[in-house]
Formats: sequence, structure tokens, C-alpha cells
Amino acid sequence: MVTTPSKIIVDARGHRCPAPTLLLQRAMRRAPVGAVLILLADDPMVRIDAPHYAREAGHHLVSIDAGTEVIRVTIRKVG
Repeated sequence: MVTTPSKIIVDARGHRCPAPTLLLQRAMRRAPVGAVLILLADDPMVRIDAPHYAREAGHHLVSIDAGTEVIRVTIRKVG
């Protein structure tokens, strides 16, 4: 995980379901409210699991970019 002032990168490439979403959850717990987390994954299930997690946890799904080998899911932490 790489952290910058406004973004937290969660690199879950090479992990299979449910690990990418679990790594995202762990990072989200440590992130301040308003932080933008970017999940990088290569498991196609993350397109379903990460948005579901964000919705259930009450966070804002900003985008999903699945146009390359790496899927990039961007979520903003809410309250």
C-alpha cells in the first residue's frame, strides 16, 4: 500500500477473491474520512465485490476502470 496526502493505493494484483476486497476493507478502516482509495486488481470478481462492499459500507464508488489488464476501482471514504 502506498499513501499520498489525498490518495491511498491498495495494490491487490496477483490476489484472488476475496483477498482484494479484504485488503480494501483493511485500508478503508485506517483511512481518514474523505480519503480516496484506489484498488488495483487483476481478478475480474473485483468488478462485483468492490462496488458491493462500498455500497454496503456506505462509501462512494467514484469509478471502475476495467479497460486494461489491471482493474482500477476508486472509492471515497464517507463517514
